[in-house]
Amino acid sequence: MSELRKDPIIGRWVIVAPERSARPKEIKQTQEERGKICVLCEGGESNTPPEILAFRNPGTEPNSPGWQVRVVPNKFPALKVEGELGKSGVGIFDMMNGVGAHEVIIESPSHELDFAFLPVEQIEKVLRAYKSRILDLANDRRFRYTLIFKNQGARAGASIAHPHSQLMALPITPKRLKEELIGAKAHFDYKERCIFCDIIRQERELKTRVISEMGNFITIAPYASRFPFEMWILPSQHHSDFMSVSDDDIAGLAQILKDSLLRLAKALSNPAFNYVIHTAPYRRPRRDYWTTIDEDYHWHIEIMPRVTTPAGFEWGTGFYINPTAPEDAAQYLREEEI
Repeated sequence: MSELRKDPIIGRWVIVAPERSARPKEIKQTQEERGKICVLCEGGESNTPPEILAFRNPGTEPNSPGWQVRVVPNKFPALKVEGELGKSGVGIFDMMNGVGAHEVIIESPSHELDFAFLPVEQIEKVLRAYKSRILDLANDRRFRYTLIFKNQGARAGASIAHPHSQLMALPITPKRLKEELIGAKAHFDYKERCIFCDIIRQERELKTRVISEMGNFITIAPYASRFPFEMWILPSQHHSDFMSVSDDDIAGLAQILKDSLLRLAKALSNPAFNYVIHTAPYRRPRRDYWTTIDEDYHWHIEIMPRVTTPAGFEWGTGFYINPTAPEDAAQYLREEEI
């Protein structure tokens, strides 16, 4: 079984998962070039673990062709649902068993269409699958947070070309999210306003870093962008977690997510990218240092193109060197014809 180990100096958790070394690597190929169906393609259902969730055509059976979006356990999971946390200390070191959930959201039966080029209705189904799985995993008291992320392209860490994203339910709150929660709470305690809502108001006034606004969502190039052409998608109205998004807003989110990724694909010739949904952790009856999370935190999606590579300076300092000003990136993306 994998293990979660805590760095005693900065409090960062690391997953030690030897089984992950066995996962396959697949370069970008067409179905004809491969000569066979990939494990995530329609018709390859027997090559994956049984599905957890699927949106299917009427009359089709589970784990058979006829699906539109399909969610399955990761065949090479970093964390496994089975078992107890088994928290323990080894001298000054803290660890626990690698208990969690690791799932794959197969975004389309089509192997060839990258996510940005899927019909908006298909992207909407993917977002509905995200919400459904986060809500379901909230019922497991061992889990504190569920992360949704997408790696597109080998440079972004994808090992399979078929369009898919991943979900990991964790027994801890990630350090990166804790930093956001603490910063958001400090701003709220001082000003009694959400920092993300303040950012949205200011960016609307300045307009220089706004890329697009559709319905109840806005896409911006963040002021302190870490990467060239980094984008954030935020709900215009305050909501702390992705689970609260309405069905109508999921349709709107699908439109602006497709719009944002299409702009990126056309502007940068379809680059590798990652996106991550940042949402509030599950509320559990335990002592926390944030108590106003519903008021001060604001869920959002961060999209990070992989057009530069972090090197020694970044790893050594935690700083990022971004050669493209977010104002220039926003103008370039804003002017891209979709």
